[in-house]
Amino acid sequence: MNRTKVAILGSGNIGTDLMVKISEQSDILEISALVGIDPDSNGLRRAEKLGVTACDGGLSEFAETPQFNDIEIIFDATSASVHKENYTVLSRTDKRIVDLTPAAIGPFVVPTVNLDRNLDAANVNMVTCGGQATIPIVHAISRLQDVAYAEIVASISSSSAGPGTRANIDEFTETTARAIESLGGARMGKAIIVLNPAEPPLIMRNTVYCLIDCGEEAAIESSINEMVAEVNQYAPGYRLKQSVQFEEVVNLYIPDLGSNYTGLKVSVFLEIEGAGHYLPAYAGNLDIMTSAAMTTAERMVAEYDREKVA
Repeated sequence: MNRTKVAILGSGNIGTDLMVKISEQSDILEISALVGIDPDSNGLRRAEKLGVTACDGGLSEFAETPQFNDIEIIFDATSASVHKENYTVLSRTDKRIVDLTPAAIGPFVVPTVNLDRNLDAANVNMVTCGGQATIPIVHAISRLQDVAYAEIVASISSSSAGPGTRANIDEFTETTARAIESLGGARMGKAIIVLNPAEPPLIMRNTVYCLIDCGEEAAIESSINEMVAEVNQYAPGYRLKQSVQFEEVVNLYIPDLGSNYTGLKVSVFLEIEGAGHYLPAYAGNLDIMTSAAMTTAERMVAEYDREKVA
Protein backbone atom coordinates (compact mmCIF):
# COMPACT_ATOMS: atom_id res chain seq x y z
CA MET A 1 0.00 0.00 0.00
CA ASN A 2 1.30 3.46 -0.89
CA ARG A 3 1.65 5.51 2.24
CA THR A 4 0.74 9.21 2.39
CA LYS A 5 3.77 11.48 2.52
CA VAL A 6 3.89 13.90 5.44
CA ALA A 7 6.32 16.49 6.77
CA ILE A 8 6.86 17.93 10.23
CA LEU A 9 7.68 21.56 10.97
CA GLY A 10 9.66 21.90 14.18
CA SER A 11 12.62 19.74 15.17
CA GLY A 12 12.18 20.08 18.93
CA ASN A 13 10.87 17.49 21.39
CA ILE A 14 7.35 17.21 19.99
CA GLY A 15 8.34 17.20 16.33
CA THR A 16 11.08 14.63 16.87
CA ASP A 17 8.88 12.36 18.97
CA LEU A 18 6.19 12.52 16.27
CA MET A 19 8.73 11.69 13.57
CA VAL A 20 9.95 8.62 15.43
CA LYS A 21 6.40 7.53 16.24
CA ILE A 22 5.29 7.71 12.62
CA SER A 23 8.44 5.93 11.44
CA GLU A 24 7.97 3.07 13.88
CA GLN A 25 4.19 2.73 14.08
CA SER A 26 2.30 4.02 11.07
CA ASP A 27 1.35 1.85 8.10
CA ILE A 28 -0.56 4.78 6.58
CA LEU A 29 1.82 7.74 6.86
CA GLU A 30 5.36 8.10 5.52
CA ILE A 31 7.51 10.74 7.16
CA SER A 32 9.27 12.49 4.31
CA ALA A 33 10.92 15.48 5.97
CA LEU A 34 11.64 17.12 9.31
CA VAL A 35 11.98 20.88 8.99
CA GLY A 36 13.69 23.08 11.57
CA ILE A 37 15.84 26.18 11.85
CA ASP A 38 18.72 24.90 13.99
CA PRO A 39 21.18 22.78 12.00
CA ASP A 40 22.63 21.41 15.24
CA SER A 41 19.32 20.24 16.72
CA ASN A 42 19.08 16.67 17.96
CA GLY A 43 15.90 16.26 15.96
CA LEU A 44 17.51 16.98 12.60
CA ARG A 45 20.42 14.68 13.42
CA ARG A 46 17.94 11.95 14.35
CA ALA A 47 16.11 12.52 11.06
CA GLU A 48 19.29 11.92 9.09
CA LYS A 49 19.88 8.65 10.93
CA LEU A 50 16.35 7.54 10.04
CA GLY A 51 16.83 8.41 6.39
CA VAL A 52 14.37 11.30 6.63
CA THR A 53 15.15 14.54 4.82
CA ALA A 54 16.42 17.09 7.35
CA CYS A 55 15.90 20.72 6.35
CA ASP A 56 17.33 23.46 8.57
CA GLY A 57 16.07 26.41 6.52
CA GLY A 58 12.53 26.49 7.86
CA LEU A 59 9.33 26.31 5.86
CA SER A 60 10.40 29.06 3.44
CA GLU A 61 13.32 26.95 2.22
CA PHE A 62 11.48 23.62 2.28
CA ALA A 63 8.54 25.04 0.29
CA GLU A 64 10.92 25.74 -2.60
CA THR A 65 12.09 22.14 -2.90
CA PRO A 66 10.56 19.62 -5.36
CA GLN A 67 9.95 17.31 -2.39
CA PHE A 68 7.41 19.78 -0.99
CA ASN A 69 5.05 19.05 -3.87
CA ASP A 70 4.69 15.40 -2.82
CA ILE A 71 3.65 16.24 0.72
CA GLU A 72 -0.07 15.89 1.48
CA ILE A 73 -0.19 16.56 5.23
CA ILE A 74 2.02 18.88 7.28
CA PHE A 75 2.30 18.66 11.05
CA ASP A 76 3.22 21.95 12.71
CA ALA A 77 5.13 21.40 15.95
CA THR A 78 6.71 24.85 16.20
CA SER A 79 5.00 27.47 18.40
CA ALA A 80 1.75 29.42 18.34
CA SER A 81 3.33 32.55 16.89
CA VAL A 82 5.32 30.67 14.26
CA HIS A 83 2.29 28.64 13.22
CA LYS A 84 0.48 31.84 12.31
CA GLU A 85 3.33 32.66 9.93
CA ASN A 86 3.41 29.11 8.57
CA TYR A 87 -0.33 29.10 8.02
CA THR A 88 -0.07 32.25 5.89
CA VAL A 89 2.18 30.28 3.54
CA LEU A 90 0.44 26.91 3.71
CA SER A 91 -3.08 28.28 3.27
CA ARG A 92 -2.12 29.14 -0.30
CA THR A 93 -1.33 25.49 -1.03
CA ASP A 94 -3.31 22.26 -1.10
CA LYS A 95 -1.52 20.90 1.99
CA ARG A 96 -3.61 19.85 4.95
CA ILE A 97 -2.34 20.92 8.35
CA VAL A 98 -2.38 19.20 11.73
CA ASP A 99 -1.38 21.92 14.19
CA LEU A 100 0.21 20.81 17.48
CA THR A 101 0.66 24.38 18.75
CA PRO A 102 -1.94 26.36 20.74
CA ALA A 103 -2.42 28.82 17.86
CA ALA A 104 -6.09 27.77 17.55
CA ILE A 105 -6.53 28.89 13.95
CA GLY A 106 -8.36 25.78 12.79
CA PRO A 107 -11.11 23.87 14.64
CA PHE A 108 -10.15 22.23 17.92
CA VAL A 109 -9.90 18.44 17.59
CA VAL A 110 -9.74 15.73 20.24
CA PRO A 111 -10.00 12.34 18.48
CA THR A 112 -12.49 10.72 20.88
CA VAL A 113 -14.70 13.81 21.03
CA ASN A 114 -15.09 15.36 17.58
CA LEU A 115 -12.62 14.06 14.99
CA ASP A 116 -15.40 12.53 12.88
CA ARG A 117 -16.85 16.02 12.35
CA ASN A 118 -13.54 17.52 11.16
CA LEU A 119 -12.02 14.91 8.86
CA ASP A 120 -12.25 17.26 5.87
CA ALA A 121 -10.90 20.38 7.62
CA ALA A 122 -7.90 22.05 6.01
CA ASN A 123 -6.23 22.95 9.32
CA VAL A 124 -7.08 21.21 12.58
CA ASN A 125 -5.77 22.26 15.98
CA MET A 126 -4.82 19.64 18.55
CA VAL A 127 -5.47 22.06 21.44
CA THR A 128 -2.74 21.29 24.03
CA CYS A 129 -1.32 18.28 25.85
CA GLY A 130 -3.47 19.11 28.87
CA GLY A 131 -6.48 19.53 26.62
CA GLN A 132 -5.95 16.16 24.93
CA ALA A 133 -5.71 14.51 28.35
CA THR A 134 -8.62 16.20 30.12
CA ILE A 135 -11.22 17.31 27.58
CA PRO A 136 -12.34 13.70 26.95
CA ILE A 137 -13.16 13.44 30.67
CA VAL A 138 -15.17 16.68 30.74
CA HIS A 139 -17.01 15.51 27.63
CA ALA A 140 -17.71 12.11 29.21
CA ILE A 141 -19.47 13.91 32.06
CA SER A 142 -21.22 16.60 30.01
CA ARG A 143 -22.81 14.07 27.64
CA LEU A 144 -24.80 12.92 30.67
CA GLN A 145 -25.11 16.03 32.85
CA ASP A 146 -24.79 19.78 32.43
CA VAL A 147 -21.33 20.86 33.65
CA ALA A 148 -21.45 24.30 35.24
CA TYR A 149 -17.70 24.58 35.74
CA ALA A 150 -14.67 22.50 34.82
CA GLU A 151 -11.14 23.10 36.04
CA ILE A 152 -8.12 21.09 34.95
CA VAL A 153 -4.62 21.02 36.40
CA ALA A 154 -1.91 19.55 34.18
CA SER A 155 1.33 18.73 35.96
CA ILE A 156 4.27 17.87 33.73
CA SER A 157 7.93 17.29 34.35
CA SER A 158 10.04 20.38 33.80
CA SER A 159 12.46 18.13 31.91
CA SER A 160 9.82 17.41 29.26
CA ALA A 161 8.98 21.08 28.65
CA GLY A 162 11.13 22.40 25.83
CA PRO A 163 11.49 26.02 24.67
CA GLY A 164 8.30 25.85 22.60
CA THR A 165 6.21 24.63 25.54
CA ARG A 166 7.65 27.28 27.85
CA ALA A 167 7.02 30.03 25.31
CA ASN A 168 3.39 29.00 25.00
CA ILE A 169 2.31 28.96 28.66
CA ASP A 170 -0.23 31.78 28.23
CA GLU A 171 -1.58 30.25 25.02
CA PHE A 172 -1.80 26.88 26.79
CA THR A 173 -4.08 28.17 29.52
CA GLU A 174 -6.24 30.27 27.22
CA THR A 175 -6.59 27.69 24.45
CA THR A 176 -7.24 24.81 26.84
CA ALA A 177 -9.90 26.76 28.76
CA ARG A 178 -11.69 27.65 25.52
CA ALA A 179 -11.64 24.04 24.36
CA ILE A 180 -12.91 22.77 27.73
CA GLU A 181 -15.98 24.84 27.00
CA SER A 182 -16.40 24.35 23.23
CA LEU A 183 -15.45 20.65 23.11
CA GLY A 184 -15.78 19.47 26.68
CA GLY A 185 -19.19 21.05 27.07
CA ALA A 186 -18.58 22.98 30.30
CA ARG A 187 -20.33 26.34 30.68
CA MET A 188 -17.07 27.73 32.11
CA GLY A 189 -13.59 26.22 31.90
CA LYS A 190 -10.25 26.95 33.53
CA ALA A 191 -6.82 25.44 32.86
CA ILE A 192 -3.70 25.46 35.01
CA ILE A 193 -0.28 24.06 34.08
CA VAL A 194 2.43 23.13 36.56
CA LEU A 195 6.04 22.52 35.52
CA ASN A 196 7.36 20.16 38.18
CA PRO A 197 11.16 20.38 38.69
CA ALA A 198 11.35 17.18 40.77
CA GLU A 199 14.26 14.79 40.21
CA PRO A 200 13.93 12.11 39.13
CA PRO A 201 11.28 13.51 36.78
CA LEU A 202 7.67 12.63 37.54
CA ILE A 203 5.17 11.21 35.10
CA MET A 204 2.48 13.53 33.70
CA ARG A 205 -0.49 13.88 36.04
CA ASN A 206 -3.81 15.59 35.33
CA THR A 207 -6.66 16.44 37.66
CA VAL A 208 -10.14 17.26 36.40
CA TYR A 209 -12.75 18.92 38.62
CA CYS A 210 -16.31 19.28 37.34
CA LEU A 211 -19.30 20.83 39.10
CA ILE A 212 -22.73 19.47 38.23
CA ASP A 213 -26.12 20.06 39.82
CA CYS A 214 -26.79 16.36 40.37
CA GLY A 215 -26.35 13.05 38.60
CA GLU A 216 -26.31 9.28 38.74
CA GLU A 217 -22.82 8.55 40.04
CA ALA A 218 -22.61 5.03 38.60
CA ALA A 219 -23.57 6.25 35.12
CA ILE A 220 -21.05 9.10 35.24
CA GLU A 221 -18.25 6.79 36.37
CA SER A 222 -19.14 4.31 33.63
CA SER A 223 -19.05 7.07 31.00
CA ILE A 224 -15.63 8.19 32.24
CA ASN A 225 -14.25 4.63 32.22
CA GLU A 226 -15.51 4.12 28.66
CA MET A 227 -13.80 7.33 27.56
CA VAL A 228 -10.51 6.37 29.21
CA ALA A 229 -10.60 3.07 27.31
CA GLU A 230 -11.20 4.92 24.02
CA VAL A 231 -8.26 7.29 24.53
CA ASN A 232 -6.12 4.35 25.61
CA GLN A 233 -6.56 2.85 22.13
CA TYR A 234 -4.17 5.41 20.64
CA ALA A 235 -2.35 6.53 23.82
CA PRO A 236 -1.68 3.28 25.73
CA GLY A 237 -0.12 5.08 28.70
CA TYR A 238 -3.36 6.98 29.44
CA ARG A 239 -5.10 5.73 32.58
CA LEU A 240 -7.02 6.61 35.71
CA LYS A 241 -4.80 7.03 38.76
CA GLN A 242 -7.65 6.08 41.12
CA SER A 243 -11.42 5.70 41.14
CA VAL A 244 -13.62 8.66 40.24
CA GLN A 245 -14.45 10.74 43.31
CA PHE A 246 -17.85 12.32 44.07
CA GLU A 247 -18.45 14.94 46.74
CA GLU A 248 -21.56 16.93 47.61
CA VAL A 249 -20.72 20.61 48.05
CA VAL A 250 -22.83 23.32 49.66
CA ASN A 251 -22.17 27.02 49.06
CA LEU A 252 -18.69 26.32 47.69
CA TYR A 253 -17.22 29.63 46.54
CA ILE A 254 -15.78 29.47 43.02
CA PRO A 255 -13.83 32.67 42.23
CA ASP A 256 -14.15 32.21 38.48
CA LEU A 257 -17.91 31.86 38.77
CA GLY A 258 -18.03 34.79 41.18
CA SER A 259 -20.58 32.96 43.29
CA ASN A 260 -21.19 30.05 45.62
CA TYR A 261 -22.13 26.68 44.19
CA THR A 262 -24.23 23.86 45.60
CA GLY A 263 -24.24 20.53 43.86
CA LEU A 264 -21.91 17.63 43.10
CA LYS A 265 -18.16 17.85 42.54
CA VAL A 266 -16.69 15.15 40.33
CA SER A 267 -12.92 14.67 40.65
CA VAL A 268 -10.93 12.59 38.17
CA PHE A 269 -7.21 11.85 38.56
CA LEU A 270 -5.22 10.78 35.52
CA GLU A 271 -1.68 9.89 34.64
CA ILE A 272 -0.14 9.59 31.20
CA GLU A 273 2.95 7.51 30.63
CA GLY A 274 4.84 8.10 27.41
CA ALA A 275 5.70 5.32 24.99
CA GLY A 276 9.39 6.27 25.06
CA HIS A 277 9.76 6.62 21.29
CA TYR A 278 12.14 9.56 21.60
CA LEU A 279 11.92 10.89 25.15
CA PRO A 280 11.63 9.00 28.46
CA ALA A 281 8.33 7.57 29.65
CA TYR A 282 7.72 10.49 32.03
CA ALA A 283 7.08 12.75 29.03
CA GLY A 284 3.47 11.65 28.65
CA ASN A 285 2.51 15.23 27.80
CA LEU A 286 4.38 14.89 24.52
CA ASP A 287 3.19 11.35 23.86
CA ILE A 288 -0.51 12.12 24.08
CA MET A 289 -0.10 15.07 21.69
CA THR A 290 1.87 13.15 19.11
CA SER A 291 -0.38 10.09 19.45
CA ALA A 292 -3.50 12.21 18.94
CA ALA A 293 -1.93 14.03 15.98
CA MET A 294 -0.87 10.82 14.25
CA THR A 295 -4.31 9.28 14.82
CA THR A 296 -5.96 12.38 13.39
CA ALA A 297 -3.85 12.35 10.22
CA GLU A 298 -4.36 8.62 9.71
CA ARG A 299 -8.13 8.99 10.01
CA MET A 300 -8.05 11.89 7.54
CA VAL A 301 -6.24 9.72 5.02
CA ALA A 302 -8.63 6.81 5.58
CA GLU A 303 -11.64 9.09 5.06
CA TYR A 304 -10.15 10.53 1.87
CA ASP A 305 -9.50 7.03 0.53
CA ARG A 306 -13.03 5.95 1.44
CA GLU A 307 -14.53 8.90 -0.41
CA LYS A 308 -12.41 8.14 -3.50
CA VAL A 309 -13.71 4.56 -3.55
CA ALA A 310 -17.29 5.74 -3.07
